[in-house]
Amino acid sequence: MEEVTVILNGYKRPEYLEEQVNAIRSQTVTPKEIWLWRNDCAWPVKTSVDVVVDSSRNFKYHGRFALGLLAQTKYVAFFDDDTIPGKNWFKNCLSVMQEKGECILGGAGCILQSSMYVQHIRAGWPQPIKETVEVDLVGHAWFMERKTLNNLWIEVPPTHENGEDMQLSFQANISNGIKTFCPPHDPEDQSTWSSLKAWEYGNDSKASSNGSLKAIPQFYKERDDIISYYMQQGYKPVLTR
Repeated sequence: MEEVTVILNGYKRPEYLEEQVNAIRSQTVTPKEIWLWRNDCAWPVKTSVDVVVDSSRNFKYHGRFALGLLAQTKYVAFFDDDTIPGKNWFKNCLSVMQEKGECILGGAGCILQSSMYVQHIRAGWPQPIKETVEVDLVGHAWFMERKTLNNLWIEVPPTHENGEDMQLSFQANISNGIKTFCPPHDPEDQSTWSSLKAWEYGNDSKASSNGSLKAIPQFYKERDDIISYYMQQGYKPVLTR
């Protein structure tokens, strides 16, 4: 059985950590270890994880991906702190990996329709799908080979404030032809889903897309700027290939 290291992001929602860890340990493909990246926060860890890494500096969205480079397993999985996976999520991802080869998988897929981020089509838990769908980027949950993370560090990201999901998928595709997919999220079998409570947990006042870190217009302008930057570098959105 292929081994998986899980990286969790401890920042704003400690109230969901125990539920999240229990869901991950209950996967039909049991992870080797669960690591918690505690990102510039002091709240206590009251549930069982294998490794806790404390950072006194807030490295925004990138710190947890840097931590994933230290995993000793072939696969790494990342979850936002509002994301509770169904028990067959890892099994689902490994099945797609066997079919597609090296790729980036995730729970909330975005298919761009222009250089404006808000003009995208959703796939995954936001819009259940019965088949694997190629997308431009994914969020909320990621699954990939550890070596795939190297693509995020090929160049200095244009911003450390936003957009690591875009940077990873776009740079991996530009540099190495690696595609991004959203695995099936069967509306009749939520055990395959990456996130079971995203609509409830991920739409609160703590969500970055709801303005918790910066003004909403600035948040989306930064994401638009990243899309435009990578298109200039040669990234071709799925719908234009």
